[in-house]
Amino acid sequence: MPRVVGVNIPGNKRVPYALQYIYGIGRRLSWEIVEKAGIDPNIRADDLKDADLVKIRNVLEGEYRIEGELRREVSMNIKRLMDFGTYRGSRHRKSLPVRGQRTKTNSRTRKGKRKTVAGKKKAPTSK
Repeated sequence: MPRVVGVNIPGNKRVPYALQYIYGIGRRLSWEIVEKAGIDPNIRADDLKDADLVKIRNVLEGEYRIEGELRREVSMNIKRLMDFGTYRGSRHRKSLPVRGQRTKTNSRTRKGKRKTVAGKKKAPTSK
């Protein structure tokens, strides 16, 4: 398994698809990186030479925000929204959907496992 910018990429996959295992790199960007580095896209990641890995690292470090830097930027953006007290920030703080989805029935991913609330019991009637 080759290691690129601190991430083990799967060696049995072709290079453009293996690069997608790095946070912040999707399909379009991975093909762009392979093209800029001048690497054959049909090569498997295990078959990459050290020189090819250095080329990929240079392209990644020079032009793109990935992994830790990107995660930090995203978390700072969310923190900024919460500090300003925006509606979106308050939704992040409450762990509710941010983009206007319904919450009565769906949104289990954000809200977590259901927490059952017991119904009220009837008061005993005296005779």
